[in-house]
Order: sequence, then structure tokens, then C-alpha cells
Amino acid sequence: MTHSSSPQSSQDAKNLDANESQAEPTLLEQMGGLSGLVSATLPVLVLIPVNNFFGLGPALAAALGVAVAIAIWRVLRKETLQPAISGLLGVALCAAIAWFTGDAKGYFLYGIWMSLALCIAAVLSILFRWPAVGVIWKGINGEEMQWQKITPARRAYAIATGGWAVIFLARFIVQRAIYDADATTALGVTRILMGWPLTLLVTALTVWMVRRADTAVEEATGAGERTQAQPEPLQEAEVEND
Repeated sequence: MTHSSSPQSSQDAKNLDANESQAEPTLLEQMGGLSGLVSATLPVLVLIPVNNFFGLGPALAAALGVAVAIAIWRVLRKETLQPAISGLLGVALCAAIAWFTGDAKGYFLYGIWMSLALCIAAVLSILFRWPAVGVIWKGINGEEMQWQKITPARRAYAIATGGWAVIFLARFIVQRAIYDADATTALGVTRILMGWPLTLLVTALTVWMVRRADTAVEEATGAGERTQAQPEPLQEAEVEND
């Protein structure tokens, strides 16, 4: 005895798909969310004044203490562990570099050179026609890379990747100049001003370009399906002659 699928089952399947779509994290959420961007500045806010008044050792201890407290707070809130762990490790690495260089400004050295490395990587990804934003975004969400063969979609991801490259290059140029000038306090302030505010700005550009790329892929896929569905004119003429 066969059983046909009930309307309720179809509706449940649609609801499940809708819930999965709603559960898909946004780009900002995958970067740690707004709280992650803001909390990344707290160790710097503690480092600079403590270093000015008490010296390098207490400043690094205070920055690490803040980073540990933030990680514990995010774990207790049951947030994603990856941003909490990576944030803690990042502060620990920066503190280690500052300790070995013997200067608080060494805390920013890793971020300065990482900005240059990320800029170069972003530019190379555009030149090789695999824009990093498209690769990372689709890779995180486990989606296919068919966008790479669709020119409007690839162009949109290239624009987004170019936006990140500009931000990374600006951070490197400005902060390296301040680093060479031995202006540790100004370097800390600049790090904050060129941190999450610019990240939010380029994230908005990225979201816009991702949507344009998705639209281009949908249009290209739809056009391909319509082309396959249309009968060949020659075959239609042969049928009429018969």
C-alpha cells in the first residue's frame, strides 16, 4: 500500500529550510560579532595607561588579564569559542613580542606586519581571479565555488576583497610610521580608530558585494536552466515537415 506525502509534511520541510536559512550566521557574526570587535580594543585601552604609569610588565599583565576575563565572559555567555580563543591567543602573542622587544610599542608589531601580509594576500587573490572574500565566504558556509566562473559575481567579490586590501594597507602605512616615531600612546589610539570602525565600514561593503554576487549567480543559473528547457528550433522544424 502506497502512502502519498501529506501537506503537513511538505509544510514541515519548508519550515525546516526556513529555520536553517535564518540560523545561517552573518559575516559579522562569523567574525565574532560586534561584541568581539569591541572587546578586541579593551586590552589596548588597558595597556597604554598602565604602561605610562607603571611600566611594561604590569601593562602586559593587565592586558592579558583583560583578555582572559573577556574569554571567560564569552564562554559563560555560550558564544562561539573560536573568537574567544583566537582573541586570547592574539593578545598573548602580542604581549610576548612586546616583552622580548622590551618596549610596549612591540605589542602592535604583529598587527602591523600582519596587515601588510593580508593586503598582499588579498591583492594576489584578485590577480589570480579567486578573490579571497568569495573563497572564504563560500568556504565557511560549505557552498560551491561556481561563482568563480561567473564574471559579475567574481567582480563583486573582487571589489569586496579590494576594500579589505585598502584597509590593511592603510593600517600598515599609518601604524608603521607611528611605530617608527616611538609614539606608543598615539599608536594605541590609532590602532583603535583604525580597528573596528574601519572593519564595520568594509564589512558593510562586503555584505553589499556578497548580495550582488549571489544575485549574479542566481541569474546565471536561471538563464542556464531556461536555455536547457527550450527545444531546438531545428528539431521543431523537422517535426512540422513530418
